[in-house]
Amino acid sequence: MIRDGDQILLAKRPDHVHQGGLWEFPGGKREAGEAPRQALARELHEELGIMVRTARPLIRFTHRYPDRTVELDVWEVTDFDGTAHGWEGQPLRWVAPDDLRRVALPAANRAIVTAARLPDRYLITGAFSGRADFLQRLERALASGIRLVQLRAHRLEEADYLRLAEVALARCHAADARLLLNAPADWVTRVGADGVHLTRWRLAAMSRRPLPEAYLVAASVHDPQELSRAEALDVDFSVLSPVAPTRSHPQARPLGWVRFGQWVAAARHPVYALGGLGADEVTRAREAGAQGVAAIGAFWG
Repeated sequence: MIRDGDQILLAKRPDHVHQGGLWEFPGGKREAGEAPRQALARELHEELGIMVRTARPLIRFTHRYPDRTVELDVWEVTDFDGTAHGWEGQPLRWVAPDDLRRVALPAANRAIVTAARLPDRYLITGAFSGRADFLQRLERALASGIRLVQLRAHRLEEADYLRLAEVALARCHAADARLLLNAPADWVTRVGADGVHLTRWRLAAMSRRPLPEAYLVAASVHDPQELSRAEALDVDFSVLSPVAPTRSHPQARPLGWVRFGQWVAAARHPVYALGGLGADEVTRAREAGAQGVAAIGAFWG
């Protein structure tokens, strides 16, 4: 996926190939013995005439069509030399991330679209002493670049939670950030929030996706079974924990990056890593196949 500022490049597939006539993210097949980064650079130079300068892993997953299975290793290119041209005759277009949902793309690309619209840090709000303290912490996080927030405040009564959600939503939207509620899904539409984050208990109780596609639906998961459950509910992303030891749950056995990567490899949606992590672990998380890092203490202060 090639990003230039707030635009993402798409190319049109030839009519005679699989999924022909649809738009796609430029790229191609990896040759035998070729490293992913090397294949990315070669394909984009051959197809578009550009030289990749900066790229990072975005998402890896397997998608099964009725007639074939494709394994996708998607990288995000954020810096390159040259001007992109369709050297193989393919039409090109630049699209804003939020407009990708309105473009005719192969079914396998849905997870890529979601990943393209999600940041690499996900803030889960923690303890606060009152409304002023909450807003100060939230403003500090937004000023640091946080663009996805989960309002987690289980101790508040419904009315107090909803009032806080309304204020938090206004602050988030003013910073071009999105707010998810860790609460019953119907509360989302009551305050106009951007989506819901399901606890593992709400996830287990669900029989279908609780909100339309216009909203984000996320879930907390802790094992492959819960990841599969989230997949079946068509969530937009999951948060898998704990990756490392945490002070809040010292009794929980950490997954470690190897096991985290193995479990995430089977998912077909973006997954954040949670548990004892901070912003300095984003690169490591992406190398393990994660969308990025979710955190309370590291981002909430």
